[in-house]
Amino acid sequence: MSSPRRLAHVALHTNRLDELVRWYCEVLEARVAHRSESIAFLTYDEEHHRIALVGLQTYAPRSESASVGHYHTAFAYDALSELLGNFVRLRELGILPYRSINHGPTVSLYYADPEGNRIELQVDSFPDAQATNDWLRSDAFRRNPIGIDFDPDEMLRRLQAGVPDTELMRRPDAVR
Repeated sequence: MSSPRRLAHVALHTNRLDELVRWYCEVLEARVAHRSESIAFLTYDEEHHRIALVGLQTYAPRSESASVGHYHTAFAYDALSELLGNFVRLRELGILPYRSINHGPTVSLYYADPEGNRIELQVDSFPDAQATNDWLRSDAFRRNPIGIDFDPDEMLRRLQAGVPDTELMRRPDAVR
């Protein structure tokens, strides 16, 4: 048996196809690869599609209460400046994160689409997988595997003031 090479795409049922196409195109700076009356395929890179939005029928609305199943989908940026630049761009469009967390391995902003599907926009805090895996085995991560909330506006101010990315992405309770 062999493992998959990559995660190819995420597919969502929707009752609000037009709205979700606009939202994902704005948030991910995606483009429409294919669109019909009932389905849309969106991509933001060389892949034929990363998001499939399926509106073939009327679906039951998402429950507001926590339940088992899909929690969120994460998309990664290469640099903290890209993540925070996108935060500013989305804020100007009226799209705000509902939570900002420094997990340790990542610095993450969480958003909800118009139907309540959650996405995480993140940047890796460490330069490579080995350093990340070492952090996952640390006492700080063992004590708090979720992370620490942060203010993205404050992090942006500090980044613009010249504070190094490595310092900004270091979780406050971490010893590196």
